[in-house]
Amino acid sequence: MYRLTVLYPQPADPAAFRSYYESVHLPLTAKLPGLQSMRHSLNIAAAQGDSPYFAIWEGEFDSAEAMAAAMASEEGQALIADLPNYATGGAEIIHYEPLEDA
Repeated sequence: MYRLTVLYPQPADPAAFRSYYESVHLPLTAKLPGLQSMRHSLNIAAAQGDSPYFAIWEGEFDSAEAMAAAMASEEGQALIADLPNYATGGAEIIHYEPLEDA
């Protein structure tokens, strides 16, 4: 399993972010080829103080190669091009192979 995570800092207009993200961006995301599962949250809290993040999205793929192919696809390129339409605070994108703890 391979995971792609997107962390969204606070946007200029949280209500506009939420509306666009849920009605436009998430349906586009669901079309990523090879996406095994996805989850998101718009209720990010920090252990102490305010969270630097407004939202998080996680998607799982079979492998790093499957994720790279998905992001290079027409659907993946459309997602990247869509970021400026709602993510006024930017986005931090990370990917990794999760390890199971015993």
